[in-house]
Amino acid sequence: MVSCKPKAIVASTTVTEPVDNIKSTKIIDNHYDNKIDFSTLYIKANARYADEKQSQNVTAEIKIKKDQQILVSIRFLGITMAKASITPTSVSYYEKIKSTYFEGDFSALSQWLGTDLNYSKIQNMLVGEALDDLNKGKYTQVLLDNLYRLDDSNNANTKKSYYFNPNDFTVNKQEVSQETENRTIQIAYPERVAHKEANLPSVIEIKTTQPKGKSEINLNYNSVSFNEELSFPYSVPDGYKRIIIK
Repeated sequence: MVSCKPKAIVASTTVTEPVDNIKSTKIIDNHYDNKIDFSTLYIKANARYADEKQSQNVTAEIKIKKDQQILVSIRFLGITMAKASITPTSVSYYEKIKSTYFEGDFSALSQWLGTDLNYSKIQNMLVGEALDDLNKGKYTQVLLDNLYRLDDSNNANTKKSYYFNPNDFTVNKQEVSQETENRTIQIAYPERVAHKEANLPSVIEIKTTQPKGKSEINLNYNSVSFNEELSFPYSVPDGYKRIIIK
């Protein structure tokens, strides 16, 4: 079965041909023509987190049950150091170093990352789709550095920009900034792999800036598999202290 599995193809993000201007609606339609067809997704990745005080390299196991649950396990030297469970209505995680856990909604996670989040946006970020449903917004189109950029014109305070590769209309980069709160987040996908089920990023670079400082999260997908029977075990160990994120 393994030997017969279709090979994944590295998707080039290099544009060698001239790029023509096209309407924003056509860009959006072409983006959603990309196939994202799976019931479950299992990812093994190397992860790096860095802020102005620390830098950590770990491994991550990401399980996605499409539109229902995301389970992330963070390991160091093979030992699970943290685990997070994300559903459409809740965000929960615990970490071993300080024996603490969190249970709540997306407001605290949004504050930490510097942009308003929900389940769909997190799932879209991990599979390399536009964070928002682009069919529900109004956008102006700009051709910049051989990429199609769509700028959201709905909200004066929150600025959103999406950059698309003209060869396949996958997301190259997406940015959200809130000028009043002095917060920005940039998510870049410098490398992608075309699988039978989906064109997925193989590298994700997340950069955030807000008044409390800057941070970076880099994910490198080592392996992915689709449509397996996955379990999503999550329980907070006894004796852990609940924390409140302000």
